[in-house]
Amino acid sequence: MSNKEIKIYDSTLRDGAQTKGINFSLDDKIKIFNALCDIGVDYIEGGWPGANPTDDKFFKMMKSSKKSKLVAFGMMRKKGKSSKNDPGLNAVLNSGVSSVCLVGKSWDFHVKNALNVKLSENLDMISESIDYASERLDEVMFDAEHFFDGFKANPNYSLESIQRAYESGATWIILCDTNGGTLPFELEYIIGEVKKIIPENILGVHFHNDTDNATYNSLESVRNGVKQVQGTFNGLGERCGNANLVNVVGNLVLKMGYKCKLKGKIKKLTSLSRFIDETLNRQPSRNLPFVGSSAFAHKGGLHISAVEKDPKCYEHIDPLSIGNERSLVVSNQSGKSNVVNKLKKFKIEINGKEKKILEFLDLVKKQEFLGYAYDGAEASFELLARRKFHKFKEFYSLESFKVSDAKRKDPSGEFHPSSEAKVKIFVGKKSFNSESAGNGPIHALDNALRKALTKYYPKLKGLNLVDYKVRILTPQDGTKALVRVRIESSNNFHTWSTIGVSYNVVDASYIALHDSITYHLLKS
Repeated sequence: MSNKEIKIYDSTLRDGAQTKGINFSLDDKIKIFNALCDIGVDYIEGGWPGANPTDDKFFKMMKSSKKSKLVAFGMMRKKGKSSKNDPGLNAVLNSGVSSVCLVGKSWDFHVKNALNVKLSENLDMISESIDYASERLDEVMFDAEHFFDGFKANPNYSLESIQRAYESGATWIILCDTNGGTLPFELEYIIGEVKKIIPENILGVHFHNDTDNATYNSLESVRNGVKQVQGTFNGLGERCGNANLVNVVGNLVLKMGYKCKLKGKIKKLTSLSRFIDETLNRQPSRNLPFVGSSAFAHKGGLHISAVEKDPKCYEHIDPLSIGNERSLVVSNQSGKSNVVNKLKKFKIEINGKEKKILEFLDLVKKQEFLGYAYDGAEASFELLARRKFHKFKEFYSLESFKVSDAKRKDPSGEFHPSSEAKVKIFVGKKSFNSESAGNGPIHALDNALRKALTKYYPKLKGLNLVDYKVRILTPQDGTKALVRVRIESSNNFHTWSTIGVSYNVVDASYIALHDSITYHLLKS
């Protein structure tokens, strides 16, 4: 490994799952894993096998790709058990991966008070676990939990813990700042002492962001010789989160001249950041460095005038280099380049249509003001564009729909909900009426629409709705809030997302359903 080559290790699927308010579904994990593989993250920590059913199923289904290594996370053998007979350790080693990251205590305070074992026994647990894992797998990383706190309290013991892991066969030694309390000026001395016993080409770091120093600490560690950086995308994680890999990679590659596998795909970082938030049903932070929608937004008149003459006046990088865009808030040119690029992607003819492009840009802005977010719903964006630029003939038109919900007691006194939907649509001049039941109002509406349309469009039988998410856009309004519905659909060839916004959740769902059906028929 060259002095300028850095390995990126993502723990979004495990550490990110500890974020307050986030709960990964199996489908969420698979989609995010594939997206991380696509940009070439070196290591992707998929979760903790044996800890929960979702992670167990994920590891059974997924394998490392050619671009990324799938890593299983786990811990050392427990007190009183041998490595061979520890169920937790063996669940990790038997998960089907060739790379694991095993966490162990390197702070004497935790050894005594959390593990409640002797300092020497903890070192034996580390040695035996790493040795046992190294015999079975290609790559074993030692995650030295609370290393920096441990070093400051008892440097000899913390150094001995990582030396024992190294001598037992660990291929990477990861120095963890688990409570995020380490400051940048402390790193040079600590890492310098570590390098006296551990080769720097197998050193990694993992910083939490409790003092808002995780990015800074990660960069300083690299400057001091560390070759692997761990963190999460968008800084997800418990408390204040982890080092945000968007910021780490952006600075390493664009500012500091380091190399990593993501370098060729760095223009995808903005879309990846927003894709992860949308998948997890989170509102992206506008002021995130590099990828936030306001990261290159200019509003002040003097700033806009200067930026239009020379963007370097107020922009530290070209926003396009990270996949973002410049936004001049008072200018009607805001976002034009991004829209034009998307229209070209969809092979929509735009030559000589300058006026229509500006009108479409204005339409997109109005839609986004209403609550639409097209970063995670490109199918709806493409349909919006085709309806604007082409003589787009809809496959059907809605005359009306009615959805009813009920909850009734059965003879035993238990309540059972039921839903029914009625629709009237036109295909050309032919009208179709349909009604159907479902296990919820949206399911019933979907069933009724399909029942009416399948007679005319039998290819609808191949359409599957695989995900449905609702986000409250105006929580201050309580039950009368504006809502956004995102639906993910698939057929045998494609997967796509559509979106709808309304004060009525059923209406928002219908808008997204209509786009999903239309997109499927268009692509079929």
